[in-house]
Amino acid sequence: MSKVYIETLGCAKNEVDSRKLLGRALANGLQESTSADDADLIVVNTCAFIEAARQESIATILDLVDQRERGAKVVVTGCMATRYRDELIEALPDVDRVAVFGEEFLDLVEPSPTSTPIKLGAKRRAKGERKRESSVDFDLLNLASAKVEGPFAYLKVAEGCDRKCGFCAIPSFRGKQVSRSFEAILEEAESLEVPEIVLIAQDLASYGRDLYGKPMLVDLTKKLIATDRWIRLLYIYPSQLNDELIEVIGSSGLPYFDLSLQHVSKPLIKRMRRPGSGAEYLQKIEKIRSGYPDAVFRSNFIVGYPGETEEDHEALVDFIEEARLDWVGFFSYSNEEGTYSSTLGDQVDPLIVRDRLLEVSEVQERITRAKRIEAIGREVDVIVQRVGEARSYMESPEIDGIIQVDPSYQTSSKVRIRIDAVDGLDLKGIAI
Repeated sequence: MSKVYIETLGCAKNEVDSRKLLGRALANGLQESTSADDADLIVVNTCAFIEAARQESIATILDLVDQRERGAKVVVTGCMATRYRDELIEALPDVDRVAVFGEEFLDLVEPSPTSTPIKLGAKRRAKGERKRESSVDFDLLNLASAKVEGPFAYLKVAEGCDRKCGFCAIPSFRGKQVSRSFEAILEEAESLEVPEIVLIAQDLASYGRDLYGKPMLVDLTKKLIATDRWIRLLYIYPSQLNDELIEVIGSSGLPYFDLSLQHVSKPLIKRMRRPGSGAEYLQKIEKIRSGYPDAVFRSNFIVGYPGETEEDHEALVDFIEEARLDWVGFFSYSNEEGTYSSTLGDQVDPLIVRDRLLEVSEVQERITRAKRIEAIGREVDVIVQRVGEARSYMESPEIDGIIQVDPSYQTSSKVRIRIDAVDGLDLKGIAI
């Protein structure tokens, strides 16, 4: 029986895609391998969000090409494959296929003779062919996923984005927003045997607008909360965070607000082609805290966007100190081909960007540690992630800190604990 190994790079949305690709491979008679060493088909699901991610993708591809056993096929797919398909075909002659989203590659290996293969795409590559027209052979968004095991699962509710943020190239290769049907999402959620479901999309709060004529995230979240699982929402634009959505998140038992802010200086935000300002963001955050004092906040900010002045940077530092967000990610600006920002002048000196990143990171680390210390003495429910590690509603999987717990607790179980100490940015808890 042929074996498939999938290496996933980038964000949670890519992880969902990989689970779907694996599900399709398994349905076609392949067996999952946990190592590229014994795989007949090696799939690299790439990221193309920023230059650093692309370099990581290239390095991973080259490593796996060198690592593969004789006769194994290597496929490159995902964001970078879709955005730079022809360039990758020319640059990586040892790769057997560069497949855009929804393009066939399972025909490179033979399925099990005892399986009932699913219908593959009609287009095939002739032996020795290095370049072909892209084809869409299957609907990646709506593929059935391989079974998810563990304490949580990402559930992607939509693909693509209708926004035109100045720094982001994602709509150019992910396309406009396409939402899954309400029924399909609920059906998948029902099949997930996990205690926590994390809803994701490029523009989560706009879910359903293209399909139903209006956003449906509030209705969807209410339905999912009724299944008695933790429901976490990631990546919400502040302009979309209305009173109804605030109430649903705040009263869900999981008051975790992941807001896409990117910057707070109004002139710079305008250059980013986004709405809002730091003052508006602070007002919304304070409103949430007044109604839900235990709310936790995460956001991301870009440092060094073209035209960012010292005054803009100082505004960001002041905002961070006043907002006291729990978790923050900072990223240096990446000049992406085809974006509005790539046409702007006033590029910020890399050394200045480095110093600004260091400053905001140090300020936020101090705040995050103070927020963690404030949690000492609280009683919270946690889900055990792995031996000796758990998360409460305050920590999103894979990006935030953890809570150290008794190693005897079973993975994926829920436990009530009291937080009694801080270890760096992690917490320590004991059973009640």
